[in-house]
Amino acid sequence: MSETTTPRRRRLSCTTYFDALWFCYSPVHQMQQYYRLGNLDTCSGKWSAFYDCLNLKTKSSLEAEKILESREKAKAHIWSFRTPEEAASYWRQTFGDPDEQP
Repeated sequence: MSETTTPRRRRLSCTTYFDALWFCYSPVHQMQQYYRLGNLDTCSGKWSAFYDCLNLKTKSSLEAEKILESREKAKAHIWSFRTPEEAASYWRQTFGDPDEQP
């Protein structure tokens, strides 16, 4: 048995987007939004995500894979990476020098 080195393709499923859209219109979610923000949720972001998923399903698998990869690369990372020198400088600026006596 030999293993192939072709990359494993993702199976695109719109179920999670549909579930998110369905929950968005639930009374629980709408009341949470009204309580927290003072207005009801229009769910436009959920509609956009669901529509985008359905639109990707109409594309060829290779084309959809390329689109998904380019989106992942374009996303900003949630952490900002610093070198040790940058981290030390930021620490001193924010909290002061740890070696100084108060």
